[in-house]
Amino acid sequence: MSRRGSAMPEERLDHEVKQSVFIRAPREKVYDAFATAEGLDRWFTRGSRVDARPGGAMVLKWVDWGAEQGINAEVPGRVIEAKRPERFVYEWGEPGSESTVEIILEKRDDGTLVRLREFGFRKIENLIDNAGGWGEALTLAKFWVEHGIATNQPKARV
Repeated sequence: MSRRGSAMPEERLDHEVKQSVFIRAPREKVYDAFATAEGLDRWFTRGSRVDARPGGAMVLKWVDWGAEQGINAEVPGRVIEAKRPERFVYEWGEPGSESTVEIILEKRDDGTLVRLREFGFRKIENLIDNAGGWGEALTLAKFWVEHGIATNQPKARV
């Protein structure tokens, strides 16, 4: 606690998440899947908003997400860098627990190599959750971009 009674911000951890996936599609298509609300909502989120300009606001929204469809969340963010089709960087998280996501798209002869790095965590729990989460997310992005298969749509309730 500071002298005025408010909690001091937690120090940022040195650890980071690194994941990569190869997607058989041009960088522009892959970029749009990660850096636009329309793209994200096709494979990952539902109802997100992205102003893909430096300083632009983001809200990533999940509705009935996950294996049990029990996750409902909205996570605010801010775009740091948007350089289509090469690089998209944003900060996301609740105030006081933000981290930075850097997505680099490398052109290959037969597609795009996606390199994702998330850093600046304040809580080890967030780092651990996101390490596994990004592995799943990149696989879902690959399924969507390459094959049009999306798993973020709600299942029919019987």
